[in-house]
Amino acid sequence: MERSTMDPVIGTAATAVRPVAPAQAPPPARTPQPSGPPRLRPLSRTPARTRTLPQRHSVRAQVLDALRRALADGELAPGKVYSAPALAEQYGVSATPVREAMQQLAGEGAVEVVPNRGFRVAAHSARDAEELAEVRAALEVPAVLGLARSLPAERWSELRPQAEAAVRAAAFGDRAGYAEADREFHCALLSLTGNRQLVAVARDLHRRAQCRVPPGRLPGTAELRADAEEHLVLLDALGRRDLETAERLARGHVAGP
Repeated sequence: MERSTMDPVIGTAATAVRPVAPAQAPPPARTPQPSGPPRLRPLSRTPARTRTLPQRHSVRAQVLDALRRALADGELAPGKVYSAPALAEQYGVSATPVREAMQQLAGEGAVEVVPNRGFRVAAHSARDAEELAEVRAALEVPAVLGLARSLPAERWSELRPQAEAAVRAAAFGDRAGYAEADREFHCALLSLTGNRQLVAVARDLHRRAQCRVPPGRLPGTAELRADAEEHLVLLDALGRRDLETAERLARGHVAGP
C-alpha cells in the first residue's frame, strides 16, 4: 500500500514512489554593500584641500599621512616631544595606530623614540641636508645619465604624468603631497634601470632627505613649483639626449627646494 507524504516544495499530497527532494533552506538575506573602500572619519589635522594622490583607507595609513603632513608643514615642532595618546585624541583614533605610525617615522629618521614619554621630532641642520643630497646625487645622477645614453627618447614621455602630478601638488602649496609626488617621480625614473634595489635605496634616501629640512626653511608655493617644474625640463633634456644639461639639472634638483 502506497503511503502518502507531503511534498515540502509545493505542500500537496504525493506518493512515496519517487524520492522526496530535501528541503532547501531559504538563501540568507544579502546585506547591501557600500561601493568602494570603507570610509573612515577624517582626521582632524588633515588639511581640507584638493588631493593629488589616492586617499588611504586604513586608520594607520591615515594617521601616518596626517603626521607626515604635520611634519612637512612644521605643525610638529623640531625638538618637541609628543605622546601617542595626546596625538590620538587630536586625531580621534586610538593610540595604537599613532604609535605604529610614529615607529615608522622613527625608522625614517623623522622622529626619535623617547622612552616612557613618546616621540621627539628630530632636529636637523643644514649640513644634514647637504650630506643626504650628496649621497642622493652619487646614487641617482650616474643612473640617470646611463639611461639617457641607452633609452629611446620616446620612453621619457612615460614619466610626464608623474611630473605633472608633482606640479599640481606644488601649485596648491601642498608640501606633503609634493614630497610624495616628487618621490614617486624619482622612483619611476630609476625603475627604468630595472634595478629594484636601487629604487628601494633611493626611496629610503628620499624620505630621509625630506624630513631633514632645517627649521625656518620650509619651502613656499613658488619654491615648490619651481622645483616641480625642473622634472619637466629634465625630461625634455633627456629626450634630446642633452647629457650636459641633464646632469646639471639632476645634481641641482636633488638638493631640494
